[in-house]
Amino acid sequence: MIEKMQRDQARTDRNRTILIVVASIVVGLAIIAYPAIRLIQDSRTKNQAVTELGVAASAASCDTPTNDEAGGTQDHKPDGTVINYSVSPPSSGSHYAVWAPFNKKFYTLDDRPPIPNLVHNLEHGYTILWYKESLPKDQIDQIEKMSKAKLPDSSSGKFIAAPFRETDGKPWPDGKSIAFSHWSGNAQGQDKAFGHRQFCGSVSGDALKQFMDKYPSTDAQEPAGG
Repeated sequence: MIEKMQRDQARTDRNRTILIVVASIVVGLAIIAYPAIRLIQDSRTKNQAVTELGVAASAASCDTPTNDEAGGTQDHKPDGTVINYSVSPPSSGSHYAVWAPFNKKFYTLDDRPPIPNLVHNLEHGYTILWYKESLPKDQIDQIEKMSKAKLPDSSSGKFIAAPFRETDGKPWPDGKSIAFSHWSGNAQGQDKAFGHRQFCGSVSGDALKQFMDKYPSTDAQEPAGG
């Protein structure tokens, strides 16, 4: 009886060891595979035109772009200064002296820099896609893909996607969860600078391209920067 109990215990221990080893292998393979899969996905996305992502512009419920009276060129404020922008999201205005990194295209609520840093990017020809923090994850994933996809030549790669909190500014129009913003100079012959915003109800790479083509990176206060 004792020998049988010892054999049963040994068998149980062996099976447990096998299960632990198999589980460890599966977990290890998953850890290795995940970044590899993401790398493959990102590589495919880089070869994908931004217009292929999201819905068509005609289905995105986009408003006509605004012409906001612009101001604040080189009006640099100390970091931490509270700046109340006249429009939401901002399309021009005073900003911090340091811009958001030029090589980072997508932000979440966890890593987004202060808005005055992003406004500085607008001064240098960036287009910013702002998205409401309440946007469903699958749509945020689409926006992240847009930040990695092929942008139109008119953008010169100057693009950032960032979340916009309800506390960041005035309420947006009803039903709109996406907004593009750009700060124009006088490259299109106007006698003064304007900021531009366009609100959309759905994620649309097609609508983004149309906005960027209408307001290219060269049409900016300081297009050579960044």
